[in-house]
Amino acid sequence: MAKIAVVYHSGYGHTQRLAQAVAEGADAQLIAIDADGDLPEGAWDTLAEADGIIFGTPTYMGSPSWQFKKFADASSKAWFSRAWQDKVFGGFTNSASLNGDKQVTLIALQTLASQHGGIWVSLGMLPSNSKAAQRNDPNNLGGSVGLLAQSPSDASVQEMLPGDLETGRAYGARVAQITRRLRG
Repeated sequence: MAKIAVVYHSGYGHTQRLAQAVAEGADAQLIAIDADGDLPEGAWDTLAEADGIIFGTPTYMGSPSWQFKKFADASSKAWFSRAWQDKVFGGFTNSASLNGDKQVTLIALQTLASQHGGIWVSLGMLPSNSKAAQRNDPNNLGGSVGLLAQSPSDASVQEMLPGDLETGRAYGARVAQITRRLRG
């Protein structure tokens, strides 16, 4: 069984709920980055022992939250020792706008994984982009690099779209499946 960790920051709870869906699909351990950008006790060890790591962050002002960026900068110790070399990685983001420059955030997550010598897993799902498609369909935002989700700025966590959460569970399962396959 592959060990997967989902390390994420959530400012208002929406990204946390998405992280929970991703972790459910991957049977992964959740690691929350706190409001100060710090990890809980033992989290660095969990990440070192993981076969796969899935990054999650809201998109604020066209990039990951500063709390996630603090974590990314702190991962330079793992980078220097190549501790995460050849691990499997994935990533997801959520923002209030349909676009909100989420792709830039995913590329930042993919770049971080690549700097660590990791293997990135794409979403692997066709977009729901026909005339019959509804906003609640899986991958309605048409992601490919990773998981994109949208939560209106005045929506509660309970109002998140089931299609985005379903996409999260499917993406988590995909990362876990590929991790198991690559572990041999």
